[in-house]
Amino acid sequence: MPKKILEEIVEIPAITLEKGVEISEKVEKTVVNKKPFKIAEEYWETLGPGLTTGAADDDPSGIATYSQTGAQYGFQLLWLAAFTFPLMAIVQEMCARIGIVTGRGLAANIKRYFPKWSLYTVASLLFFANTFNLGADLGVMARATELIFPKLGFVFTVIGFALLSLLLQIFTTYARYAKYLKYLALVLFSYVFSAISLHLNWGEVLRHGLIPSLKFSKEQIFLVCAILGTTISPYLFFWQTSQEVEEEILQGRKTVKMRREKTSKKEVKKMRTDVWSGMFVSNIAMFFIITASAGALFAHGITNISTAEQAALALKPFAGELAYLLFTIGIVGVGMLSIPTLAGSASYALSESFGWKCGLYKKLKGAYDFYGVIIIAMLVGLAINFIHLDPIKALIYSAVANGIIAPVVLFFIIKISSNKKIMGKHASGPVTKSLGWLITGIMAAAGIAAIAGLIF
Repeated sequence: MPKKILEEIVEIPAITLEKGVEISEKVEKTVVNKKPFKIAEEYWETLGPGLTTGAADDDPSGIATYSQTGAQYGFQLLWLAAFTFPLMAIVQEMCARIGIVTGRGLAANIKRYFPKWSLYTVASLLFFANTFNLGADLGVMARATELIFPKLGFVFTVIGFALLSLLLQIFTTYARYAKYLKYLALVLFSYVFSAISLHLNWGEVLRHGLIPSLKFSKEQIFLVCAILGTTISPYLFFWQTSQEVEEEILQGRKTVKMRREKTSKKEVKKMRTDVWSGMFVSNIAMFFIITASAGALFAHGITNISTAEQAALALKPFAGELAYLLFTIGIVGVGMLSIPTLAGSASYALSESFGWKCGLYKKLKGAYDFYGVIIIAMLVGLAINFIHLDPIKALIYSAVANGIIAPVVLFFIIKISSNKKIMGKHASGPVTKSLGWLITGIMAAAGIAAIAGLIF
């Protein structure tokens, strides 16, 4: 063989190896560069019912409560955002675990293991509370929209929001609807940007956010009770549990037996990440709503805020156009997320109580009763805006009902989630169980205090 050809043969592996190393290095760099995005993408895929439930917690009535807190007391009660975070996360994780492990919604489990009369009472009160809350939220959304588009008019806007929400719930597939709710949750960050746009003393903000401070006046105690009631709400318990079941059905687990058999530690871990992330986002929004209201309203002597749109409008002269616009967009966006949650949770509770076919994954003709409850709740909520019922009174009635319901439902949640015969190896441990009873005690005390504050 000629020497030149031999040299070429010998050199070919060397060239190939050199290029291979070069290509390998490029691939490695690409992988390293993409890694953070991949991690973010995987984390986003993990989020679901927990994120949307947490975001729905900051509904327009909640925004009004947090705005009033900041306007009346400045930064003083900011610490409640950090205080309520683990409380609501523990409860929502219990609810989610019940849904994943049993393959049934919360009402279906209560019906299975407790007297039916107790469930019927709770479900009826929940429907009552949710309907009033829903009606008030629709009204606030319409008023907030009028701030940006005054020519639309209240009647057109409030009916439009109700119809849009109904159409999405009834005629959109659950997979698409869940994705829509998930992305809508991101609107909560408008409150973060709204507060950041203000020139605040962030050292003072953080100090009040970490160090508890409380005046034991009737007004402040009532407001703290309202915050607890709007943060740890019964409708979120039912929604979270049922959404976990819906997610399992979406994955092909059509029967209760299939859902019970396939619960893994990995699935529970994923759920825990989702729930705690969702509650964290919810309380971050709460923190910045109070901060924005304190920095722009309390600082300028505006302390009488009763609705979310009043808070947005009051922000404008002091916080500027951007903060005002972001705050208003947040009201409308979160409202579109919370309204189906309020109507849906009431429908899940009633449908499971009476054994009706239910689920957003079902089409209208396959679950007339389930969608019928949603339609009735929406229509009653809409009607509230045309019978001249004060929206503040509607929210007070809702708060009282929630104050009665929350401790009762929490009792059922703890009993079910800690029962090893029901939950098996996924039952709540002694620490979680003890914290659950502590939360129940706090909510019972808050409910009694709120009711007493209205009577005396």
